[in-house]
Formats: sequence, C-alpha cells, structure tokens
Amino acid sequence: QVQLVESGGGLVQAGGSLRLSCVASGRTFSSVAMGWFRQAPGKEREFVATISWNGGDTYYSGSVKGRFTISRDNAKNTVYLQMNSLKPEDAAGYYCAAREYGANYATNPGDFSFWGQGTQVTVSS
Repeated sequence: QVQLVESGGGLVQAGGSLRLSCVASGRTFSSVAMGWFRQAPGKEREFVATISWNGGDTYYSGSVKGRFTISRDNAKNTVYLQMNSLKPEDAAGYYCAAREYGANYATNPGDFSFWGQGTQVTVSS
C-alpha cells in the first residue's frame, strides 16, 4: 500500500555532508510518522531519526544528534535526512520507513510497517 524510494547516498569524506531523500507513494503520506534507520555489516538495524506526521516533533539517536536533521515536505511526499559532519562510523545502508497508522514518531523498527530499498552511505577517513 505504501512504496518508499530512497536516494542521495554516496561516497563522502569524513566531515562532509549528504542529503538523503525518501519519496512515498500509495497512501496518504501526511497522515503517518516516518523514520530513518541504518544498518552496517554485522550489526542490527539501528534507529537514526524520526518525525511526526506533520513534522512538529522529531527525535534523534544520541550518536547523530546535532549533526543530522530529519525533515519532511508533505506537499512533495518526501522525507529528508540532512547529514553533516559525517564520520566513518556513519557508514551504512540507510533505510526510510513509514508507520502504518501512527501519527506519532517511533524509534523501534517493529513500529514501522513499510520500508524502502535503502541507499548506501560510505564515509572515507
């Protein structure tokens, strides 16, 4: 019912920036909260950032707080993750996720029902 497509990943030097985008289709985008997660080789999927249905509330993991910014443009059916001051530890596949009905943000992968295919972020030191 919901399709999510991420883009914007790539190779960047430590200290650099990238902006990831996630375009949604198939369901009323503005009614549900969204999130970004990442997964590095050998690790579990990790929460990065989340945003409520209208962008009024956001929450970040401690490791990215102050460096990453999640935002959404409901008119464009798009969620963004602006990543600044990137570190080698940030390298991972980044995944966009949508809740099924929840308007409030969430941090657990199990609270999200729809996922994109991921976009790879590589950070060189």
